[in-house]
Amino acid sequence: MSIEEKATENLFTYGTLQTESVQLATFGRKLVGTPDGLVGYSLAMIQIEDQEFVALSGAAHHRNLHFTGNTSDIVNGIVFKVTGNELEQSDAYEPAEYKRVRVELQSGMDAWVYLNIPQ
Repeated sequence: MSIEEKATENLFTYGTLQTESVQLATFGRKLVGTPDGLVGYSLAMIQIEDQEFVALSGAAHHRNLHFTGNTSDIVNGIVFKVTGNELEQSDAYEPAEYKRVRVELQSGMDAWVYLNIPQ
């Protein structure tokens, strides 16, 4: 069974996880995804304190989701099918300030997404 056939988790991405070099470094493969959106959120720039992530991503400032609750606000991104192991690999990749939460996307699909949740 291929990795794609074992992929049972949906991961919504709106930033660096869409980059092929990040996918190869994090998962060891290029992911194939589907466009979707997250309603009720906008993007805001935040400063990342996790220096390991800054070194990997090449930037100290990144876009992050900000909940607005406004149905006219939509963050567009890509949904990737990943395995449970790959989901854990993405947990290890994301900065310490980010937490993985389950959301419902514009399509009605449930997916995991990373949010900046200050400690």
